[in-house]
Amino acid sequence: MSLHIIIDGYNLIRQSSFFSAFDRQDIQIGREALIEALAAYKRVKGHKITVVFDGADAPLFSQARDQIKGIQARFSSSGQSADDVIKSMASKEKEKAIVVSSDLDVVNWASSKGCATVPSSEFEEKIAMAAHMDSKGIHQDDQGGWVPTTKKKGPSRRLPKKKRRDRVKIQKL
Repeated sequence: MSLHIIIDGYNLIRQSSFFSAFDRQDIQIGREALIEALAAYKRVKGHKITVVFDGADAPLFSQARDQIKGIQARFSSSGQSADDVIKSMASKEKEKAIVVSSDLDVVNWASSKGCATVPSSEFEEKIAMAAHMDSKGIHQDDQGGWVPTTKKKGPSRRLPKKKRRDRVKIQKL
């Protein structure tokens, strides 16, 4: 199953100590730094990634949708927030999507529609790990499959089905 990662762009930038330093210099530099890091993540993992920004801060003459280094960048239209765009995308994608945001309204909406959710800080760690793997030349295909072990698996009590599905999707990050 192909995953679609939907990212609340400014939420991730402003929750991150790394990206927020670029954002304080200039908002455009912050967006470019995020997209560069996401491009490295995509090279390693290969998932479809859409990052959504509020259109009020969009650069002049920018399109509502743009493809930058394999990353789909979307700016909300006037009178619409990035949260609304993310909610709309989550409603369409349902179980195929993972929503990255620390905004509780967005997270609760996405969860109610069947999407898995990841906090911005946790996803930032995954981006950093992927950037390290990309610099070393390691890609998703290079990682081995099953490794024999005698270790017992997990707890004796199973999680609810939705949580098990979400866990599988999040492990693919």
